[in-house]
Amino acid sequence: MNTVWRRLTLLNWHPARWRGGSYLYHLVGLLGPWRAESWLLRYGDWLGTLLVALVLLLGPFVPTGIVGLVLVGGAGYWLLLTLTETEGPSVTPIHLLVCLYWAVALLAVAFSPVKSAALSGWMELTLYLLQFALAARVLRSPSRTNILVVLLLLVSLVVGVYGVRQQFFGAEQLATWNDPTSTLAGNTRVYSYLGNPNLLAGYLLLPLGFSIAALFAWRRWLPKTLALLAIVINGACLYFTDSRGGWIGMLVLLVAWLLLLRVWWRERLPRFWRRWLLPLVLGGAAVVLLGAIAALEPLRLRVMSIFAGREDSSNNFRLNVWLAVIEMIRDRPLLGIGPGNDAFEAVYPLYMQPRFTALSAYSIYLEIAAELGFLGLGLFVWLLAVTLGGGLQALERLRQRGDAQGFWLMGALAALAGLLAHGLVDTVWYRPQIQTLWWFCVALIASRYPLLAPHPDSET
Repeated sequence: MNTVWRRLTLLNWHPARWRGGSYLYHLVGLLGPWRAESWLLRYGDWLGTLLVALVLLLGPFVPTGIVGLVLVGGAGYWLLLTLTETEGPSVTPIHLLVCLYWAVALLAVAFSPVKSAALSGWMELTLYLLQFALAARVLRSPSRTNILVVLLLLVSLVVGVYGVRQQFFGAEQLATWNDPTSTLAGNTRVYSYLGNPNLLAGYLLLPLGFSIAALFAWRRWLPKTLALLAIVINGACLYFTDSRGGWIGMLVLLVAWLLLLRVWWRERLPRFWRRWLLPLVLGGAAVVLLGAIAALEPLRLRVMSIFAGREDSSNNFRLNVWLAVIEMIRDRPLLGIGPGNDAFEAVYPLYMQPRFTALSAYSIYLEIAAELGFLGLGLFVWLLAVTLGGGLQALERLRQRGDAQGFWLMGALAALAGLLAHGLVDTVWYRPQIQTLWWFCVALIASRYPLLAPHPDSET
């Protein structure tokens, strides 16, 4: 079984063979002699770090068009670094699966019924994937990783504090986010700088995962206090969004963190705690959660609405959208309608039920299947498996070395798990504020692949 898993997740794959047979790889280093004479490119990776930092810094606060311009700059700069590469790029199985996913998206454009709209979506996807490539490069340095994570946490604190302020001082509800027939119809749902509570909840999952990591990774009490403050603020703000999908994502994130900590500390624990720690912690957390649901009426009503079926207007809306999207998938099961929300908006009206207009499928899995077909969805699941396999393998190497960088890796894995859970019932994953953070986490995991360093002649 272990051999099958290693083959599926490409843990024995080495890029040396691919490099030797790839015509595309010969472009790498084409302008290498110029780089040796360039003063600016002596600091090439630090300039790349600055571009990644700008995306993290500006994402929650500026229009998506400005974020897009920074992504274009990052894409061009990655191309420049690649053409002037002198040591050879770090290509991992994650890079390989990302390239295949990109290629399937391009193929979906070619067969799309709305090619111009799909081409626009493919170009957006390309910018995100090039941002991933740039981030995977700069995150190979622990010092640059620490800088970018600190920046992410500081930005999230600004976002979270404003959201908490909205809860206590009130905020204009920009849309009908609550069921108008519910007793919670007038309840405040915070949205901070992002303009939508579900979007805010999805955004906060990622810095929440890293703030927990910082609590373990940072050694001095002052930084630990900052990490604890970030956990409290981001957790409270996420709760105040009243986003049921965000709450599910937060629970999955916390469970993922417990499992990863169990892996990290398993050899330090006495035999009793190795067996009973997780059941006791999870059982205690379940008791606390059930107690909170029983004691707090707003929480109880919001949680129970998850199981209300069509009696809740939000559930009813999603169910009708999902049924229409399933029909879209049935008509174009292999390659879908093409990537991007423009393609979705052009095709969805042909399938929608009256009065249930939608800008997305309200599930990232249905969205991927609708846009890229089952071929694209299959590659996405494979990419997740490869990312998980490589991340756990790298985590084991860091654990053996006692390297605190392993906590950042756990933060990325837990954040991805939380967002995937949120994505079951929402598609905020497609917004730039979250999509860039998603690929930042994937890039961080990819950047730790050199720890595995299989021999080129090892079994593939």
